[in-house]
Amino acid sequence: MIPAPAEFSPPGDGAGHLLDAGSGIDAGPGTERVAQWLRATVGAATGLPLPPHTGGRDGIVLRLDPRESDDPEGYGLTVDRHAITLRAAAEPGLFHAAQTLRQLLGPDAFRRAPVTSGRPWEVPAVAVRDAPRFRWRGLMLDVARHFMPKDGVLRYLDLMAAHKLNVLHLHLTDDQGWRVEILKHPRLTEVGAWRARTRFGHRASPLWERKPHGGFYTQDDIREIVAYAAERHVTVVPEIDVPGHSQAAIAAYPELGNTDVVDTTALSVWDDWGISPHVLAPTDTTLRFYEDVFEELLGLFPADAARFSRFVHIGGDECLKDQWAASPTAQARIRDLGLDGEDGLQAWFVGHFDTWLTARGRRLIGWDEILEGGLAKGAAVSSWRGCAGGVAAARAGHDVVMCPEQYVYLDHRQDAGAQEPVPIGYVRTLEDVYRFEPVPPELTPEEAAHVLGAQANVWTEVMEDHARVDYQAFPRLAAFAEVAWSRLPAPEQRDFAGFEERMAEHYRRLDALGVGYRPPSGPRPWQRRPGVPGRPIEGAPPNR
Repeated sequence: MIPAPAEFSPPGDGAGHLLDAGSGIDAGPGTERVAQWLRATVGAATGLPLPPHTGGRDGIVLRLDPRESDDPEGYGLTVDRHAITLRAAAEPGLFHAAQTLRQLLGPDAFRRAPVTSGRPWEVPAVAVRDAPRFRWRGLMLDVARHFMPKDGVLRYLDLMAAHKLNVLHLHLTDDQGWRVEILKHPRLTEVGAWRARTRFGHRASPLWERKPHGGFYTQDDIREIVAYAAERHVTVVPEIDVPGHSQAAIAAYPELGNTDVVDTTALSVWDDWGISPHVLAPTDTTLRFYEDVFEELLGLFPADAARFSRFVHIGGDECLKDQWAASPTAQARIRDLGLDGEDGLQAWFVGHFDTWLTARGRRLIGWDEILEGGLAKGAAVSSWRGCAGGVAAARAGHDVVMCPEQYVYLDHRQDAGAQEPVPIGYVRTLEDVYRFEPVPPELTPEEAAHVLGAQANVWTEVMEDHARVDYQAFPRLAAFAEVAWSRLPAPEQRDFAGFEERMAEHYRRLDALGVGYRPPSGPRPWQRRPGVPGRPIEGAPPNR
C-alpha cells in the first residue's frame, strides 16, 4: 500500500470478503458522497453495481463515528468474511479509507471499465488504522509555462486523491501566459494567454516550436475544477504572481509596466524561459487593477470548511528590480513612503495585498522571498530556496509549506544518464525524494508546529504536454505522497528497499490509470528527447 498506513494487520488465516454482483453498500448518515464515489469509480472498474444495502453484512459498510479519530482525515478499515467496514470521524477520512480499499482490490480496480466480467473480487482480511502526518500534502502544477487543458487538471486531481494528497497549488500566471479569465479585464486572456512561439528545451537551446501556444480556463472551468477537487477532498490554492513574473499581464495592459523606462506597448507575451526584467509598476493604477483580479478570484475560489481554502498565493519571487532602479516613478514612491530602496518597494507591494486579503478573511501565502521586509501575522511561506526560508518563517511565527528545490522540484532530472529527456537541475532519484524530511531538525517543537506540511512542485518550461508531466512527476510523486502522509523514521532509517517492493505493485496501478511514469530501468523510447539541450547541474545539491 502507498502511502503506508500507520497500523496495518496483514492478511492472516482468517477469511477475507468476497465482493460479487449481490454485494451492496450500507451507507450510514453523511456517507452518501463516498458511496457515490465508490459506485462511480470502483463500481465501474469491477463491473459491480454496488446497490444500496442495509444490515451491515455482505458488502461495504460506511460509517461516520466521531470516536474513530481525532483527525478529520483519519480512518479505520476492517475486512472479514462478513463485511468490509470503513469508519471515520469525518467525510475526508472516509474518502481516504475508500482509496485504501481500492488499493486492496488490486490494480484492475484502477481501470475505468472491467477487463473481465462477472468475476467476484476477493479482499484479504485486514485491519487498518491510519491518519496523516501533515495537514498540507500538496502538488503545484505550473499551467502558465505550458498550458494544461481542464481535462488534464481533473485527471491530476484524481491522481492526487489516489495518493491521499490534498492541496493543488495552481500556478496560473507568469511571463509566458495568463490562464484564468478575468471578466473586468478581458485582454488578460485575449492577449495574455497566447504566445507566438515556444523555445523547445532549456533557454540555451537553439530549437523553437514555431506555432502559437496558449489557452486559459474560463470562470466556469475554474468552478468545475474547484468543485471536482472538493468532491475528492482536495483544496485548490490559486497563484497570481506579483510583482515579478508579470510580462504576460503587461503585454495585455501596457500601463501595468514601467512605462517611464521601457516602451511597454511593444511587449508581447514572453516566448522564452528564465526571469523577465519586465515587472509591475508600483503605482496606484497597478494596485487597483490587481485588486479587481483578486476580487474575481475570491469568488471563484470560495473560502469554505476546507482547511486551506482561505489561502491565496501571490508568488512574490524572482522580482528583478532594474526597471524600478531606473524609474523616476518607482523612486518617487520609495521616497514618499520612506522605504528601504527597491527591496523595500517589493515588501510594500506584497504587504499591500497581505492587508487587502486579510481584510477579506483570506490568508496570503507566497514564495520565501516575501519574508524580506516583514509579513503580517497571518501570512504563510512556501519555502523553495532550500529550508532556510522555512526555518526563518517558523521562528518568526509564520506557517510554512516546505517545498525545497533540492528535494521536491520534480522538473529536476531523475538520473544522470544520457537518455534522460531535457535534463534539468540536480539528479533527484526516487530514493532522494523518499528520504526528504519536511521538518528541519533545528526547529523546536513549538516552531515545528508551524510546518503545515510539504509540497512537490512541477514547473513545466520543458514539459510540453501531459506525457512529459507524467514522466517527471511519477513515480517520484508516489514517494513524496508517502513522505507527506506516513509517519516515517529519520531519512537515513527509512526502508527504501521495502518501498521499492511496494512500488512493484504500484506501477501496475499506475499502468491501469494510464500514467506515463519513468520506468525504473530508464525512459522508454518515446519518452526521450534526443538532441534537445537541458541544464543539468552536476554533484549533490546544497543541503540548505
